Amino acid sequence: MVAAAVSALSSLLAATTSQLGREITIECKHFFSGAAAYANGRIFMTMTSVGVALKLPQESRAELTRHGATPLRYFPRGPVKKDYIILPDRIVRDADALAPWVIKSTQFSQRFSKPRRVSRTRAGPSE
Repeated sequence: MVAAAVSALSSLLAATTSQLGREITIECKHFFSGAAAYANGRIFMTMTSVGVALKLPQESRAELTRHGATPLRYFPRGPVKKDYIILPDRIVRDADALAPWVIKSTQFSQRFSKPRRVSRTRAGPSE
């Protein structure tokens, strides 16, 4: 199922990212029970059982809300994920409608620091 989500998200992005410049590298990875897309190592989009969500600035989220988008919650009573909005299916299914939002999302994601890898080392036996 996870491989299918990564493949589906990759296909969706292939149809919507042709206008991105070469300075943006897109990568799709496993993300919990779905998939996430990263632009230059920064997450900007997820595809999970709750829908397709983009990381966008407040004004873009407000505009999409007027068109049927909803705040991202992974669980019914869970917290709203800051900066993310679940897109209506009609936008997700229309590559021309989706493309400008994907581009805005990739650009917005570049404002954030790249996540640091956490090194997991085991402590050796004490002597």
